[in-house]
Amino acid sequence: MSHSHPFNEIDARWQAYWAENHTFRAANPGQPGGEKPHYYILDFFPYPSGAGLHVGHPLGYIASDIFSRFMRMRGYNVLHPMGWDAFGLPAEQYAIETGVHPAITTRSNIDTYTLQLRKIGLSYDWDRELATCDEKYYRWTQWIFLRIYNSWYDPEWEWTDPAGRKVRGAARRIETLPIPADVKAQGPAAVAAYQSEHRLAYLAEVAVNWCPALGTVLSNEEVTNDGRSERGNHPVFRRPLKQWMLRITEYAERLLLDLDGLDWPEPIKLMQRNWIGRSEGAYIDFHLTAEHAGDVIRVFTTRPDTVFGATYMVLAPEHRLVSIITRPEQRAAVDAYVSQARQRSDLDRTADSKVKTGVFTGAYAVNPVNRQPIPIWVADYVLIGYGTGSIMAVPGHDTRDLEFARTFGLPVVQVVRPQDDATEWRGYVGDGVGVNSPPQATFEGQCTINGLPTPEAKRTVIRWLEERDLGEGTVQYKLRDWLFSRQRYWGEPFPILYRPDGLIEAVDERELPVALPAMDDFKPQASDNPNAQPQTPLSRAREWATVKRGDALLRRELNTMPQWAGSCWYYLRFLDPHNETAFVDSKVERYWMSGRRADGSPKTGGVDLYLGGAEHAVLHLLYARFWHKVLYDLGCVSTPEPFQKLFNQGMIGAAAYHDERGTYVPAEEVSEGPPAALRIGHSEHTTTHYWQDRPVVQLFEKMSKSKKNVVNPDSIIAEYGADTLRLYEMYMGPLEASKPWNTRDIIGVHRFLLRVWRLVIDEQDDARVDPSRDEPGDNPRRDGPRDYPSRDREGAVAPEGAPREPLPHGRGSDSARLSAKIGDRRDADVERLLHRTIRKVTEDIPRFAYNTAIAQMIVWVNEAQKAAALARDQIERFVLILAPFAPHVCEELWRALGHSQSLAHAPWPAFDEALTRDESVELAVQLNGKIKARITVSADAADDAVISAAAAAAAEHLAGKPIKRSVVVKGRLVNLIV
Repeated sequence: MSHSHPFNEIDARWQAYWAENHTFRAANPGQPGGEKPHYYILDFFPYPSGAGLHVGHPLGYIASDIFSRFMRMRGYNVLHPMGWDAFGLPAEQYAIETGVHPAITTRSNIDTYTLQLRKIGLSYDWDRELATCDEKYYRWTQWIFLRIYNSWYDPEWEWTDPAGRKVRGAARRIETLPIPADVKAQGPAAVAAYQSEHRLAYLAEVAVNWCPALGTVLSNEEVTNDGRSERGNHPVFRRPLKQWMLRITEYAERLLLDLDGLDWPEPIKLMQRNWIGRSEGAYIDFHLTAEHAGDVIRVFTTRPDTVFGATYMVLAPEHRLVSIITRPEQRAAVDAYVSQARQRSDLDRTADSKVKTGVFTGAYAVNPVNRQPIPIWVADYVLIGYGTGSIMAVPGHDTRDLEFARTFGLPVVQVVRPQDDATEWRGYVGDGVGVNSPPQATFEGQCTINGLPTPEAKRTVIRWLEERDLGEGTVQYKLRDWLFSRQRYWGEPFPILYRPDGLIEAVDERELPVALPAMDDFKPQASDNPNAQPQTPLSRAREWATVKRGDALLRRELNTMPQWAGSCWYYLRFLDPHNETAFVDSKVERYWMSGRRADGSPKTGGVDLYLGGAEHAVLHLLYARFWHKVLYDLGCVSTPEPFQKLFNQGMIGAAAYHDERGTYVPAEEVSEGPPAALRIGHSEHTTTHYWQDRPVVQLFEKMSKSKKNVVNPDSIIAEYGADTLRLYEMYMGPLEASKPWNTRDIIGVHRFLLRVWRLVIDEQDDARVDPSRDEPGDNPRRDGPRDYPSRDREGAVAPEGAPREPLPHGRGSDSARLSAKIGDRRDADVERLLHRTIRKVTEDIPRFAYNTAIAQMIVWVNEAQKAAALARDQIERFVLILAPFAPHVCEELWRALGHSQSLAHAPWPAFDEALTRDESVELAVQLNGKIKARITVSADAADDAVISAAAAAAAEHLAGKPIKRSVVVKGRLVNLIV
């Protein structure tokens, strides 16, 4: 190693040992070790991109690894696996960009990632490795899809959850769906159609985000605010397409309620609640006038009390009534507007900054509470997918409606008086008191809410509507059913066939997997024409696309599943990855997923700790929870939630640099120089950074290839060793915080590791020891069998029985002598500090306060260096608590201390509570809040004794004045009030 110690050789030695001995293999029930208490620790598994890992990626992996190693040493059977989210758009786009088949690029990228992760020394159970693109894996993804397809949601089914709560509503097998007699009488086709209307997976023609340049449909989350694809920045258009949908909306209420039983960060829970978007309100029916008197527009509103102020209505451009009610003289304008609106994304249509547009249909509806006719408009700020696709517009008390009314000169009426009379009522959306109801024209039984506060006014209006069959109280959700089709190649094929008569036939489970066909031309049919008919890549696999059943020729579903499919359940396959008869054995699933929380209550979620970035806070977590709940309802899993505890690590950014044109330059090529002025646009900047003698501006951003500020962990490991990288990333700051990377700061942590090494190893004595002899006196370590392999110069494992070559420079554990200060003598102060350190690290690790744990260990090493002598067991205990953070070095030191077994499962050191307490403390003495002296008292001194000592210390400042009152803050100060 370039920094004088053979940490690279040590890394390789122990990584080989762990791999060969399967050191981190988790035991399933019935296997040796399965009797231990169990703990499941899972990382968000990565999709293997072509760029490989940068130093920001391992932040969460290192954090979970430290906790995994800690829990093993605490006596737990720890499951800590790793796999690959290998299907989907990112992998396919990379393959398209490189011109290499995704099966090849994905495998190559996985190999790169695996090597990088192994170099960091992560304690994964690699025997459980999986990839979502493996046929053996996606066979079960298809199996789960069929379970969802063959189920319906029974809203009346009552059951009791593990916490003892009564729950209504669950998924049940489609065979249990009651079929009305009139449907049965129409024959099998009618029954199949009725079942399709209730299945949790169903086909529907929906308005989608169609990206012709990518040749696929995109979810709303994959479309930017300006209506372009997040990947590739291509234009996106709205168009109707028949797609597979999953009925996640049936689980909206349970997805909300069950968040309460999860140990998740509150901001993540809030994001999920907002995404689900529960709204209590009412349906209100507006009957149309004149020739459309038989038609009704039903709206949903959270403010039924404001219906008195509804002065117009708005339909979404896709609403079925638009074409029916539009008057002839308005037809051309409406058709043109609808055509234009359909090209916009939902995000673009609902953007607050967008100027409101719309067109009048020429038709009118009747406001049910005052019987006044109000005009019906079409506007793109109303979405067909939310609520009923129509709204009653109350411009007096809705900002969007007010903006629209002002644009088109529509009436604005006040029906709520703000609680503060000084507040402007126009556009006021808060609670208040009802006013201006009824209006001047009254009729018998008319509703009135004048003077009623908003909550009571809402109840009054809902009751009035329900009594007259004009509406009803209800709950709505912003959550939409999950669009599950993708017009791509690199994804799971649907196990679905279409019969010649148009009916759907599910593939028999015994025929799974439906394997993805090998195709040289896997690219989507890209086009510049937004109206081009989608042609999926699988449509070109002509032999694969058709299946013969007797005399009939059936057609396969030619779309593939989205990337989310494989990641919805991978945590379950890790439990039993080699099972060929079930997606997971039920006993194995119950062993790992069931259990109790620290307070003794039953776990709601299965995975004990799930760790990853907050960018997946909504979609992945929501979709996985949905699939898990369906599987729970069907009796396939034992917990109602997949993940009990969630932790989101922060982000590691890095300095990026761009020139006056805004072009990023390679960060590693930037140097510092004298201050210089740099003009970018209309702004003047002063900089001391230069690239090729040209001034550039520095800013800190997320690491990415496009910003040219990526730092490769391989280079850091090659220079400093894996343990230095691990310690530095954990020491940078709180794990959950975002922080900037600075390679120059690594040297401080590296020096700490060197001090630890020198604390144990005598570097002054360069004597070589032949490890094959083991004669007394040749090595002052404890005798014991050598049970780990050495490596030859090429990195290969030496054959069994071959003599082991000492590491270079005589500094490996097989050739090193222990420091002369290590013996039987014990420094009491060092011992007391060690107990405090053990306690601090023991308490900090479960809190993920790794930076403060490391800081405390640095304090102990500094004191230990000053001590004249150290007992061997003191060093051993310290090596054990450092081991989760720096496992390679600590394994080597553990070996040097005479232990023949790996410390990976060594017992975690205990601490003596009494020795962690300070015998005395220093307190500040204040006089009327100002510090006048300091005193040292016993840590358990009574308040009276503390006050007496403080008064004596501050006697000259008191000058005989009587003390009126005194305040003692334990461990900090005493304040004397005179």
